[in-house]
Amino acid sequence: MKKCDITVLLGSILLAVTSCSNPSPATVVYPNPDEISVVVLGTIQDAGSPQVGCTKECCTNLFTTPDPDRKVVSLGLIARGTEKIWLFEATPDFTTQMKLLNMHLGSVEEKVPNGIFLTHAHIGHYTGLMYLGKEAMNAAQVPVYAMPRMKQFLENNGPWNKLVTDSNITIRAIEDGAAIQLSTNIKVTPFTVPHRDEFSETVGFRIEGPNKKLLFIPDIDKWTKWSTDIIEEIQKVDYAFLDATFYDEHELKNRDMSEVPHPFIVESMELFKDLSELDKNKVHFIHFNHTNPVIHINKTHSLSVIKEGYKIAKLNQIVAL
Repeated sequence: MKKCDITVLLGSILLAVTSCSNPSPATVVYPNPDEISVVVLGTIQDAGSPQVGCTKECCTNLFTTPDPDRKVVSLGLIARGTEKIWLFEATPDFTTQMKLLNMHLGSVEEKVPNGIFLTHAHIGHYTGLMYLGKEAMNAAQVPVYAMPRMKQFLENNGPWNKLVTDSNITIRAIEDGAAIQLSTNIKVTPFTVPHRDEFSETVGFRIEGPNKKLLFIPDIDKWTKWSTDIIEEIQKVDYAFLDATFYDEHELKNRDMSEVPHPFIVESMELFKDLSELDKNKVHFIHFNHTNPVIHINKTHSLSVIKEGYKIAKLNQIVAL
């Protein structure tokens, strides 16, 4: 089968998958052969949707009729010209996200990522590494990019340290503000953000291609706690995929929301209200808790966000860098 035929076939499959569950699916459009692109592989908060123990209406139907679009937050970076792929976050949905990433590349075989970038040690962001181990892929020396505390956590705690000793992964140390040159025209820069850092520090990433830049901050406590001005950071890039775990402070009825601080979408929109229309359009909200009403595309809350000029990240969404 010719490569162009494979691309058409894979595009058809992806369109079929997304259209089954989403009344307004992200359009799957393959970039030019040599283009660098980022694809959204997941948009949901760490514990997934439906969430374990949830008896609310937002979950009950999904236990019997799962929504295949509900994947834990992750991005894929694709260099089609060199057929290289990188993964941002190793989530519990690692298996299907690997398949999706390979489909977007146009690869017939299951290609292992050329590297995996981790933001921090909360369950939705690193536990997918387990699928690289002997019980699953038994991968060979997959580069895993991790900050100092994250690196130490993986090296000194089981079962993750077995991935290191068995050479399933090779941990590559990264530093706050120090760019990693993946190729002549792809650069990734980690930067620390305030979060509940029980086991590791937390970072966001700036991903730079030959033409455009993307900001990825799936987890942060509050914008006001960060020493960096998020407004200025949005203005410096072309896309900003930002933490939108909760819509507002009324979302959780049985928990103290101060124990799980995140920027509410309503807070972010208030903070960003003076941005130009162009800059507002850069903002893609992502990392939704299972209770977040904007998960439901084309309903009141999501439509209100879009009306204000912002975007809601969708599975299989592609942006060119």
